[in-house]
Amino acid sequence: MCGIAGIYHLQTAKPVEEGRVRAMADAIRHRGPDGEGVWCAPGVGLGHRRLAIIDLMGGVQPMASEDGQMVLIFNGEIYNFLEVRAELEALGHGFRTHSDTEVILHAWQRWGPECLSKLNGMFAFAIHDARRGCLFLARDRLGVKPLHYAEVSDGSVIFGSELKALLAHPLLRRAPDFSAVDDYLGLGYIPDDTSIVAGVKKLAAGHYLLLERGKPLPRPVQWWDVSFAGRELGSAAALQDSLLEHLRAAVVSRMIADVPLGAFLSGGVDSSAVVALMAEASKQAVKTCSIGFDNPDFDETAHAALVAGRFATDHRTRSVSAEDYALIDTLVRAFDEPFADASALPTYRVCELAREKVTVALSGDGADEAFAGYRRLTFFNAEEKVRRLLPSGLRAGLFGTLGRIYPKLDWAPQFLRARATLQELGRSSEEAYADAVGVTSRPLRHSIYSDHARRELQGHRAEDRYIAAMRAAPARDALDRAQYADLKIWLPGDILTKVDRTSMAVSLEVREPLLDYRLIEFAARLPVSMRVRGSTGKWLMKQALRRYLPDEILFRKKMGFVSPISAWFRGPLAAEAQRIARGSALAETGWFNGKSLDAIVAAHQSGRSDHGRLLWQLMMLDKSLSNLFGVGRS
Repeated sequence: MCGIAGIYHLQTAKPVEEGRVRAMADAIRHRGPDGEGVWCAPGVGLGHRRLAIIDLMGGVQPMASEDGQMVLIFNGEIYNFLEVRAELEALGHGFRTHSDTEVILHAWQRWGPECLSKLNGMFAFAIHDARRGCLFLARDRLGVKPLHYAEVSDGSVIFGSELKALLAHPLLRRAPDFSAVDDYLGLGYIPDDTSIVAGVKKLAAGHYLLLERGKPLPRPVQWWDVSFAGRELGSAAALQDSLLEHLRAAVVSRMIADVPLGAFLSGGVDSSAVVALMAEASKQAVKTCSIGFDNPDFDETAHAALVAGRFATDHRTRSVSAEDYALIDTLVRAFDEPFADASALPTYRVCELAREKVTVALSGDGADEAFAGYRRLTFFNAEEKVRRLLPSGLRAGLFGTLGRIYPKLDWAPQFLRARATLQELGRSSEEAYADAVGVTSRPLRHSIYSDHARRELQGHRAEDRYIAAMRAAPARDALDRAQYADLKIWLPGDILTKVDRTSMAVSLEVREPLLDYRLIEFAARLPVSMRVRGSTGKWLMKQALRRYLPDEILFRKKMGFVSPISAWFRGPLAAEAQRIARGSALAETGWFNGKSLDAIVAAHQSGRSDHGRLLWQLMMLDKSLSNLFGVGRS
């Protein structure tokens, strides 16, 4: 795991200042404390910070080809590099190192952009090819590793693993993009391919960018997509066997490392599955770690201990206070952009704990998106059955009226008792799911915006990104479309951003075996009934894992990492809430109505309403604006 940064002049091969490239790489030194390197040639400069994982002595970057015509910087891991290397050696390629980095270099030389389809891994990399006169930027299929880029005033394109690398370049204009703020308040994060800094883009997952001198900045090219249009055939038992084969292959391939390796263990289905398969494949006790909470409502350490005992892992647990808000400023610096998933706090703590003993940790991220594990997906699937019974016009009138009149319906099934559910039944599938996955609704966002801000949006709304993704999805069913949008938007924007920034902040590499693209493609082909049955998500996965895990783990209520943010704003963060309403960086932007913010704070602190999530979003936005743009600093 590493950090990369660089500069490429699009029009003419102007000299690149080595100091600028070095400053960009140094801004992300936390991603790679084990080594550094800078390479410059006319019109191009590449910088690298290394966290050494494989071939500790030989994988130094930037790495050049034998003839010096190609130079590579790479962040990530290629899990099938030995197989690709063998294929290249059969084609006559010779290798000087044992690293996966050199495999990418030779794969590009042999296949050009088509090399991406050969690679199974998490990656973001840049290759300068003097023969072809180009710079090639690429990002892995699911977006595990990040890559930001922007065109600046001297005609160059700058890029880096994190936004802070670009901010180190003196010609990047620091101006906020308010449409990204609406995305952030609507979704809880700023999604690909946008950024809160106007003009900065994130290369979307499964895309590449081919820069050629003398040509304008091109559009990114999508090189991979997942299709939900096909369906796997076979009995439940046969599909369970196939699923376990995919799971085993994904876990084993991610256990290759020349440094200490372990796993996160929350006691939930996904991390427990990863640990079970690691224990099956390992000759030594697997190193596992868990974070516990002093509040029993949030604590899962007993379940983690059950799994650790079952597989005789070398297990460590650390308890943290539910009042762990002291990390807030650390997280603001780690994420650069505002990020409102409060589970980043315990995620940071578990990364800290893991890093004390290992350099690489396997996590259970990805299964909820792939196998429909989120409750919102099971609710959506149930709602969709109702939508199919009635024409849209009749549904809109019937359920819209019911939603306005009745706050709850005790006579109805559980999923029909909520007013919001009734209102969603009156909408299209796409509109309803976009609302369900959102954080702050559009009406509430607009109630706190100033008139100027509403005009500046020009009709933009965060929900449209989800609606468009669902409508464009290669899919058969509404659940397919919802999962497709989650994989394309929520997964890289929230889950993978959270894990990348918190782990890299402590120089820990995290690998996600449940995001192996072959496993994702298999899951996308499963019939809906194999993903969701009644209120149970991940149905097939849970049935398959009964060979390894007890029902107490497989079928208990999902918890996940949570933080008591609503209580914080009525207690230890009460003053922060007041500052948001009066005199914060938000007030200086002119985007928000001060009286509306004051009313939100007053309603929350009096207990009349719960605006904890919105206040958390506003606080993180406030601190990020100050950090990025100097807004609100005295």
